[in-house]
This record gives sequence, C-alpha cells and structure tokens, in this order.
Amino acid sequence: MGFARTCSVALVGVEGVVVEVQADLEPGVAAFTLVGLPDKSLVESRDRVRAALVNSGAVWPQKKLTVGLSPASVPKGGSGFDLAVACAVLGAAERIDPRQIADLMMIGELGLDGRVRPVRGVLPAVLAASEAGYQQVVVPEQTAAEAALVPGVSVLGVRSLRQLIAVLTDEPVPEEEQEPFEPGRPDPLLAGLTVPGAGMGTGVTAGPGSGAGGPDLADVAGQRAARGALEVAAAGGHHLFLTGPPGAGKTMLAERLPGLLPPLTRQEALEVTAVHSIAGVLPPGQPLVDTPPYCAPHHSATMAALVGGGNGLPRPGAVSLAHRGVLFLDFSDH
Repeated sequence: MGFARTCSVALVGVEGVVVEVQADLEPGVAAFTLVGLPDKSLVESRDRVRAALVNSGAVWPQKKLTVGLSPASVPKGGSGFDLAVACAVLGAAERIDPRQIADLMMIGELGLDGRVRPVRGVLPAVLAASEAGYQQVVVPEQTAAEAALVPGVSVLGVRSLRQLIAVLTDEPVPEEEQEPFEPGRPDPLLAGLTVPGAGMGTGVTAGPGSGAGGPDLADVAGQRAARGALEVAAAGGHHLFLTGPPGAGKTMLAERLPGLLPPLTRQEALEVTAVHSIAGVLPPGQPLVDTPPYCAPHHSATMAALVGGGNGLPRPGAVSLAHRGVLFLDFSDH
C-alpha cells in the first residue's frame, strides 16, 4: 500500500482554490479511479498521465490506483492538474519521496510524451497558493515568468516530466528541446479576441493601452473640445460619450484615452494580468500588464463575449478584460 499527496489549484472565476491531490495504491485489479468532482477534461487526465509517465521512463503501477481531489465539493476542470496527479502517483509508487512533493504546488498540462505544456490562469493560481502559505510552485517553463510575479514564492519552471523527476530525486537533469512560445488560445467564447502583436483573429481588440509606442493624444491635430473632454474624463475617472458622424475621430480619440491614465500600481497590474491570464490573451514575452488595458468589442459581439460566461469554468468577457482600463463600445451603424 502506498500513499502520497501534493497540491494544485482550481480556478473559480478569477479566484483560485487550493486543491490537495492524493494518490492511493492498494493491491487488486489494476485500475485508475479519479474522484473529487472532476469535469470531462480532467477525467481525461488519466490517459494523459499514464502515457506521460510511461514515455518518461517511469513504470506504471499495476495496482488499484485511486486519485482524490480535495475538497470534493469544489468543481474542478481543465488540464492544469496533470502534473500534480502524475507526481502524486509517482510518490505513491515510491518512485519519488512523498515528502518531497507534500508541500509543492504544481500546475501544468502533460503531453503524451511527457512534455509540460502551459495552461491559462497561472498567475491567479500562484496568488492563491501564496495566500495559502505555499512557498514553492512548479509550473511549465513558458509561464515561469508569469508565476514569478508573485512575491515570496520560489518558482521552478520545467519543460518535461523527466526534468521534474530528476530534480525531485537529485539525479542529473536531462536536456530537453525548448518549444517556441505560443500564446494561449482564447476560449471559444472569446473567438475573435486579439491582443496587439499576438495575431489571434479579429472582432475584439483587448490589450495594454498606452505602452511604449502606443497611440498618443499628441498625434491628434485639432479636436480641441474632444481632447479637453478626454482629459477631464481621465483625470476624474468619468464615463465619456462621444457622438458624431463616421470619420469624426471617435475611435481615434478613444484609443488614446489609456495614454492619459496613470500607470497601474503593482496590485492593479496583478489584478489585470490575472484576468488576461485566465482569458489566455497575455502577449508573448509580456507576463505583466502594467498599463491600463483597452478593449473595443465589435458591434456584433454576443452578450457572452461582452460579459463572459461559458460551460463549466466561466471565462472573462470584454467588460472584465477592460478592468482598470478603457472599454470602448461603438454603437455606430457601419
């Protein structure tokens, strides 16, 4: 009989809930049971984890295996539990020391070949881990910079399950080919969402506002009254109503409003980045959104695209993506 436990995080909206992943091995007919209110994508982790372990050189235990996710009352979904489930199984099989993983927080999806792939929502997950007192987290290497934004947390970024096993067993760490960074694909609910520079379609524009090289009000000639209105709205945090015929410059002015807003504080930047991380629209190479975001949904955007939603884990909509920034709603007929 073997038992091991480690931890991961379940996302509920933009908040994270710490989940204890327990693995128990008992004599009996070889079977793999996953309990704890998992959704369909999480149930499929049984096959991903088994293939990843075998292809990483580990021996799959031929015993009755039960993996429990606690608290069982919290709905859990997504592939981010794969890494924790795999390590809990290895701990129960005594391939690694169970004490080595008991205080680790693990987040990541496993490929069938053992590669560790990035998932959405790493920042809010690590924030939840930090608030719960965890000081060490293991994440995919591609999201290590995002996880490192949380102060007081030691982050280990790994490329494969083989590398993690080597670290936990004090063996030489194998070299793994680095995959090119691929920004997280947006949820089907947000199909058409684009981040400047990420090239993910058209329809909704969401991203940092007035970073270096962004639209600036200094580029606008004339429009004295409209410029004054923008400055008053930015200074007082007011809503703004722009009216006029097509081509009057409404969109041009709205795009430059974030440039008048002050930079986000550290706490505000973490809030905004957490929302964008869950939506999977963080620009590559920019783990922290430190300027006010600008979101301009297309006039044909659905209600779900505006306010968020979806089956299982709700995804942020345009309103949430504009948090601490500017939401531009164009009601023109063209």
